[in-house]
This record gives sequence, C-alpha cells and structure tokens, in this order.
Amino acid sequence: MVRSSTSESDRAVSGAPVPGRAWLMLALATVGFAVNFWAWALLSPLGPRFKDSLDLSSFQQSLLVAVPVVVGSLGRIPVGALTDRFGGRVMFPIVSAATIVPVLYLGLAGHSSLTALLVGGFFLGIGGTAFAVGVPFVNAWFPPARRGMAIGVFGMGMGGTAISALTTVKLVDANSMSTPFLITAAVLAAYAVVAALVLRDAPGRTVPTEPLTRRLAATLKLGVTWQASALYAVAFGGYVAFSVYLPTYLKTGYGLTQADAANRMAGFVLLAVAMRPIGGWLSDRVGPVRVLAGTLAVVLAGAVAQSFTPSLAPVGTIAFLAMAAALGAASGAVFALVALMAPANKVGSVTGVVGAAGGLGGFVPPLVMGSLYGAYGSYAIGLVLLGVVAAAALTFTETGVRHALTRRAPAAPSH
Repeated sequence: MVRSSTSESDRAVSGAPVPGRAWLMLALATVGFAVNFWAWALLSPLGPRFKDSLDLSSFQQSLLVAVPVVVGSLGRIPVGALTDRFGGRVMFPIVSAATIVPVLYLGLAGHSSLTALLVGGFFLGIGGTAFAVGVPFVNAWFPPARRGMAIGVFGMGMGGTAISALTTVKLVDANSMSTPFLITAAVLAAYAVVAALVLRDAPGRTVPTEPLTRRLAATLKLGVTWQASALYAVAFGGYVAFSVYLPTYLKTGYGLTQADAANRMAGFVLLAVAMRPIGGWLSDRVGPVRVLAGTLAVVLAGAVAQSFTPSLAPVGTIAFLAMAAALGAASGAVFALVALMAPANKVGSVTGVVGAAGGLGGFVPPLVMGSLYGAYGSYAIGLVLLGVVAAAALTFTETGVRHALTRRAPAAPSH
C-alpha cells in the first residue's frame, strides 16, 4: 500500500488553515483558465459549418479543430518552465493578452479559407498554454494535503470549452461570424488587466535559478514526468478529443443537428469539469492510484459499449456521460499525483510536459476518427482503440505507477 510522501514539516503546514488570499488567487486563476480555454475552443463548434461552407473533407475538418490543440499542448512546455521562473502574476496577463491577436484575426479576416483558418488556429493555441501557468501558481498557494482539491478546482476552468460550445454557434446565427470572436477578445482583454492588477504569487515561492534548458532536461529525467504524462494523455486527451470531435461524431453518426450536437457536447464537458475537483479531492483522501484505476475502468467499459453504436437513449447517453465523469476525475487525479511527487521548484516544468502530453493525446484521436470514418463509414474501430488504450493505462497504473509511489514513500499511511 502507498503512503503519503509529505514530510513532517509539510504535514504541519497542511494542518494550518488556508489563507483567504489563497482562495482568491485560486478563483482568479480558474477564471483565467476558463477564459483562455473559451478562446482556445472557438473553432470546434464551427467545424461542421466550415466543412459545409468550404467543402472540407472529414480529415480536413478534423485537422482544423486539432491544430489549436497541438500548438497549445506543445506550448505548455516552455510556458510551464517560464512560470516556474517568473510566476503566474507575470505569465497569466501575457498569455491572455497574446491570445487576443489570433482571436481577432479569426473573427475579422481569418475564416474565409482553410489556410487562413489553420494559420489562425495555430496561434489560437496560445490560449491552451494557460493551463501550465495556473497549476504551479495554485500549487504554491496551498499546503500539500489540499493541493489535489485546489488543482482540481482550478481544472474546472476547462469548462471554458463549454462556454464556447453553448454560445459560438448561437452568436454566429443571431449576428455574424465575427461576433463570438469579438466578445471573447473583449473578455480576454478585461481578464488580462484584472490579472495584472490583482494576481500575486505565493509568499516564499521557490524560484529556480538554473537556465531554462537545464531545468527542462532535469524535468525530463524525473519518473513522475513520464508516468503522469502517459496517464494524462489518456485522461485529458480523451476529454479534449471528445470536446472537439463530439459535435461531428453526433452529427455524422446519429444525424443530430449542429445545435443539438453542440449542446450535448456541452453537457459532456460540464460533467467532466464538475468531476475534476472531485477526482482531486478523492485523491487527497484515498490516493491518486485508486482513483485513476477506477476511472480508467469506467472509460474502458464506456468505450466498449459505445463501439456498438447503440441508440442515444439511453445506452449511448449513459456511456458518454460515464466516460465524461471518469475522464474528468482522472484528470484531477493525475495532477494530485504530480503535486505529491514533483519537486516544488519543478512543478511548473513537470506540468508543462504533462499538459503537453494531455493535449497531444487529444490531437491524435480526432484525426484517427475522421480517417477511419472516411475509410470505413463507421466510428466503431476508433472507439475500440480507445478501449484498448484505457486498458493499457489501467494496467500501467496498477503496476508501474503504484510501484513508483510505494518506492518513493514506503513509510506513510496507506493510500
């Protein structure tokens, strides 16, 4: 059985009450994450519309919604390392302000061709790097025994994709193509100003002094970096993949309207968002390994059930909602694992690499699903592959990750 890895001093700090300012910083970071993710997900709900208006193939449509994902994911690696060095107070306003540029470009001029959309989507990926700013920022404000919960609450900011899903198509239909982009740009600008004025880094934050390249190299030598990356590629990658591709899947596979498919995707996202802090909270109490094992088993069962393309009422809906809940809780559990095992001055760097793996995990499935549907006219093979990946991750959790956590902390209360 696995024991807590906190030291005696950490446990003493953990027993102290969390200061009110820490909760304020958590709230502001969560809002910033949500706003940037809202911008990051603007193209996904419009994918079917662009497919029709620009006569895109299934693969081209998948590529369109996947490009911001992969750029935002890879960008987390340097952004996480920069956050370790300069802090969230500096990085949150910078990332938010930088995201305004591609949002305005896409809304005003960049939606007339596939090439223009891909260029805009590439730079829209900046918004996806906000995750690597928030995790080390929040982590530094909370004691070890509360970090799983705190980072899980911060993770609820991924619900920004639900804002996009619920509003983008409606705003375009009611006004014009530029409307959702202009509104999002204004919100990003407002948040950047508030963040610059109000955000503060935690007192006593550990600031690394070695060069960026050396810190990244040291991060890549940590076992937790690769263990958490593999699990997050499945957990958050699965969430991202469904959040960007579910509207297309439901429209193509079940004949739903674009609006209905977007609303159902929003329900999937909201449930996953709500479960993320629960996954972190449970990890603080029973250990991240147990939470990950249980949630991955649910993903495996849901993927197998959905591979038969059952009717949406009730089997398909139950399968998707179960996977949403499991993927959300698993995402929270992964960063409870990071908070437990990563050195304090490398949390941002580890988060950047792990976050990149999660985003890349979300980049591949839409392309695979689009290609398989184009070749076979069915999504069944893609869902079977998801089940295989979940089974492999479950096996890895119960062997490699459990062994690493046990070896790290052989003498603490069992998790």
